Amino acid sequence: MIGSLFHWKSLLILIAVAIVSGTIVYSRYVAGKISVEERKNVEAWVEAERTILNSSDTVSINLASKISSENKEIPIIETNEQDIPTGNFINIDTSRVREDSNYLRLKLAEFKRYNKRPIVLGLKDNPYTVIHYYYGESELLKEVRWYPIIQLVIVALFIAIAFFSLQTRYRSAQNQLWASMAKETAHQLGTPLSSLEGWLEILKEKKENETIVPEITKDLNRLMLISDRFGKIGSTPHLELHYPVEQVMAVLNYMKKRSSEQVIFTIDPGNLESLRVYLSPTLFDWVFENLLKNALDAMEGKGAIHIRFLQQGHQLLIQVQDTGKGIPKHLLNKVFKAGFTTKKRGWGIGLSLSKRIMEQYHKGLLNITWSELGKGTVFTVTIPLPSNPAQA
Repeated sequence: MIGSLFHWKSLLILIAVAIVSGTIVYSRYVAGKISVEERKNVEAWVEAERTILNSSDTVSINLASKISSENKEIPIIETNEQDIPTGNFINIDTSRVREDSNYLRLKLAEFKRYNKRPIVLGLKDNPYTVIHYYYGESELLKEVRWYPIIQLVIVALFIAIAFFSLQTRYRSAQNQLWASMAKETAHQLGTPLSSLEGWLEILKEKKENETIVPEITKDLNRLMLISDRFGKIGSTPHLELHYPVEQVMAVLNYMKKRSSEQVIFTIDPGNLESLRVYLSPTLFDWVFENLLKNALDAMEGKGAIHIRFLQQGHQLLIQVQDTGKGIPKHLLNKVFKAGFTTKKRGWGIGLSLSKRIMEQYHKGLLNITWSELGKGTVFTVTIPLPSNPAQA
């Protein structure tokens, strides 16, 4: 799937580059041809003006006037020998010229940048007097020049939408794979668990098993809890109001019994023991088990874990801080990716699953808010508070 996604991305980029490159080359070619034609049209227009000013033949003047009047797109400004506008111009917004005294001067500067070489007209009656004509781009030429840029934007939007669709499809397929694997795991665990429950009932009938039955029962309950967790992945869990402080303390006590005595556990509820939020206890506990296991692995059996509860506006923040080895900056963006792990053993799915549980099922967040090599890491779980204050 990843290879296919990469293939489609590469193909889309190549197609986009080919389209834009071809369009730019062709547009420049067309713009060049139009520019040459417009130069010829302006020269013809100036020649018509010359005829009107210098000729005494009525037929020639009428023909020149017709040629002159046919230019309705190319803007032209007339200047004197000192390149000062004479006030004569065509195809320029007259109202803008009246409203802004600098408008014509600015237009002239624009035309000079576009075409530095003016077309010169000399007068028959006064050969020492010349008139300069500067012209700008017609709307058609502007549209041709802007066309590849507009197309580039359209292609970029197309690629962005295509990438988004492909990534959404990939994430959907990945989520479906996760859910299928989880449900299959729960299904596979179901049969042996049912058998173990039966065998446990048989063991309870004999008095000599009184000491081992409670321990087996704990392990069996633990396996049933794990099966239940996997069974909930991919399904929309039913969220109910629960006390997060109470939930986290229960997980903390469970993990404390199964960790080294050299690890110090502390918790600061922040006077939020009575606060309730919408949770799926089974999945919520799983998140904190993963966070505490990750912290214990980072400390390698020696250090301190501190959990802090904070309320910020309409959100509850639960921070899990350890004194482990920390996470390098270049790995911070990879920590929550499925399959990523720095341990020799493990699948690298714990933190990825935890993030999915908080974001997809609890509409919350799971982030790394601080990490420094040799000092530790802080994971922060963010949960929205109930909209009705009475519920919290």
